[in-house]
Amino acid sequence: MRELRDRLVHCHSTPEKSYLTAGRSVIDTDRHDGTPPTNSDDQRRLDNVRPSSWKNPEPTARYQLVVIGAGTAGLVSAAIAAGLGARVALIERDDMGGDCLNTGCVPSKAIIRAARAWHDARTSSGQFGGPACEEPGNFAGAMRFMRDVRADISATDSARRFRDMGIDLFFGQAEFDSRESIIVRTPSSEPARLVFRRSIIASGAQPTVPPIDGLAETGYLTSENVFDLETLPPRLLV
Repeated sequence: MRELRDRLVHCHSTPEKSYLTAGRSVIDTDRHDGTPPTNSDDQRRLDNVRPSSWKNPEPTARYQLVVIGAGTAGLVSAAIAAGLGARVALIERDDMGGDCLNTGCVPSKAIIRAARAWHDARTSSGQFGGPACEEPGNFAGAMRFMRDVRADISATDSARRFRDMGIDLFFGQAEFDSRESIIVRTPSSEPARLVFRRSIIASGAQPTVPPIDGLAETGYLTSENVFDLETLPPRLLV
């Protein structure tokens, strides 16, 4: 029981989208725009959650469970089923860890921690008799702290970790082609057909841009790019 519990620590969700096309259901989890990582911490994270050298396994004859989406719901579902002895396949088109690891819980909490530390430094003199601090701070340094934390935690959601649980991990787009089979498509290999008894769709969500006149021309941030900032914006409207 303890081993299974340890497997489930820090499982995260993925912000993705689903839609229907004529004649078949398509789960489109494409959020990645192909932009290369900007620093070593981002590369370290991607080496865990979407390793460039990854090769999808050969599908087994029949899976007891196929999970679409390697975010919180998908990772936890796959880990529990595998821990109970089921033959499990997990499909993710973008980065494992989903929203919580990559663009949500983890980076936001790291920035909040940095903000609290800045606030404590600025108020320590008047409140606690500590040394006075009037410096503006280093925003880029706070963002580096966030990326370092995110990269460290990414090992928990890594492709290798879930493979070592006995889960068949496929990177690619999932399409239902029948009530009990899914096709996984990738740009670099032949489609793989996964036959299953049960499936879980855990493809998550993604930001929706509101139809506000002039928004596109003004420029805006979403949860998918706000953590790429290197310079502190002088003003921010939320």
